[in-house]
Amino acid sequence: MSKSVIVFLVGGVLGAAGGFAAGIFVYPFIFLSDIVAMERVENPGSRLVVAKGTFIHANPSDPIHYGKGKVTVYQGLVHLEGDFQVGPGPKFHVYLVPEKNVTPSTPVAKTMYVDLGRLKAFKGSQNYPVPEGVDLSKFGSVVIWCEHFGVLISPAELKPV
Repeated sequence: MSKSVIVFLVGGVLGAAGGFAAGIFVYPFIFLSDIVAMERVENPGSRLVVAKGTFIHANPSDPIHYGKGKVTVYQGLVHLEGDFQVGPGPKFHVYLVPEKNVTPSTPVAKTMYVDLGRLKAFKGSQNYPVPEGVDLSKFGSVVIWCEHFGVLISPAELKPV
């Protein structure tokens, strides 16, 4: 094969790979960032509130991975409040983590975390059932974690009520 054909093929492969990678990052910003969840807690007055917390921007020098808003932990349910918001990205999950002070250097993936499921929306109130048998008193934080890249998005330290 001639050198120009090889250069053309390599350029095509690299261009396709670059376009795919850019699409992974751009897609959530364009198509998912306007979705606002609006789930309610059924009978909140009759539910036992175990803890509350506030999501923080874990690394202020990182403008992409941020979070804010409140979380309420009921017996059997984690509820992200209506003011909840995180910067969009791929494959975010809600974890219960044993550590209280979770930072970007905390090895979250190596802790005994409980995965409550994939984040439903980047904004708004959302409910995540806690599996039977999970002792909520053993968990100090709720975190939003990017499973795709293994990155802490936003932690919320839980304060018992």
